[in-house]
Amino acid sequence: MEILGIDIGGSGVKAAIVDTDKGDLLTDKIRFQTPESGSPKKIFSGIESHFINELKWKGKVGCGFPGVIIKNKVYSAANISKKWIGINIKKKFFKKFNLKCNAINDADAAGIAEIYLNENIPKKGTVMVITVGTGLGTSIFVDGKIVPNIEFGHLKMYGDCAEKYASNLARKKLNLTWKEWAARFSEYINYIELLVSPNVIVFGGGISKYFNEYESNLVSNCKIVPAKNRNNSGIIGAALSAV
Repeated sequence: MEILGIDIGGSGVKAAIVDTDKGDLLTDKIRFQTPESGSPKKIFSGIESHFINELKWKGKVGCGFPGVIIKNKVYSAANISKKWIGINIKKKFFKKFNLKCNAINDADAAGIAEIYLNENIPKKGTVMVITVGTGLGTSIFVDGKIVPNIEFGHLKMYGDCAEKYASNLARKKLNLTWKEWAARFSEYINYIELLVSPNVIVFGGGISKYFNEYESNLVSNCKIVPAKNRNNSGIIGAALSAV
């Protein structure tokens, strides 16, 4: 089945048509920068012009969003406008574009892609997927089943959100070396391990393409593997969620 996967993020909105049987992108990834306001109006306008019109799309849509999503409705919004809270993304897509859509937490989407497509991930035990970008997205799978809407990027570290200490945005703002940033992220991993004790941590998000740069500096009690689909996992998982 071919489904348009959309990944809404704090710094960019990405999309591609996905072959959900194989988990492959059938088109080049299209991206536009998240408007400064991050408002629903501006992002839906970008989705219409950059994705729907450009791809002449008339099929199903899967949409990943950075916040708690329950039955397609937004209950929280991280690194994006709070005007999203209360919006039913499924209804919005149908009303605006006359398209069927399923919405899901963005990290949950990335996790779904990895659980189903990454042969290095065991099907038994607890698997933690962490997407590292503007923030820290997290998803948990127990024996292959998702525990939805786990927002562990908002755990408190040093009096503030963990993502303000260990995200890729924090690395860029503070001009940290890979070794310096990996030390911070290892502290975050240690925190996660105290709470969840995962068997495997899957490392995804935009920073995952540099995995070889900092892998040796990450300290963990469990196995850490890079996301198979790197920063495309959110797009692919969003599409898979809409099958």
